[in-house]
Amino acid sequence: MRLNPHINFGGRCEEAFQFYAATLGSTPNTMLTWGDSPMSQQVPAEWQQKICHASMGVGESELAGVDDPFEQYEPLRGFQLVLELDEQSEAGRVFATLAQNGRVILPMQTTFWSGMYGIVLDQFGLRWEVQVALRHSE
Repeated sequence: MRLNPHINFGGRCEEAFQFYAATLGSTPNTMLTWGDSPMSQQVPAEWQQKICHASMGVGESELAGVDDPFEQYEPLRGFQLVLELDEQSEAGRVFATLAQNGRVILPMQTTFWSGMYGIVLDQFGLRWEVQVALRHSE
């Protein structure tokens, strides 16, 4: 069993996935626009180039996303993604990159469960916990 998040970006999905791919050293697997989908006639003309389905691997997980043209978009709240890295230097780099044009909620610091841990709200409204497992940072 796997649990893979599927995030609604409200019109900025492609930009978000390109940013996450560059930040996390990945490549989007899928970047299907509404105009290229079987539902192209059901979305407004201004949404034809927006994303119907995007996906990319993040370690052993997959992140999926969509731009929802059906007035269902609500800003994300009530959860955050936990990104665990092996090296403090890489965790610091990823955290700093995610914080660009975003907001640091909890600066990177040592905790009793992690050698390095912080929380950031990125420019797309997604909240990330970035951490190095204590076993990797001793």
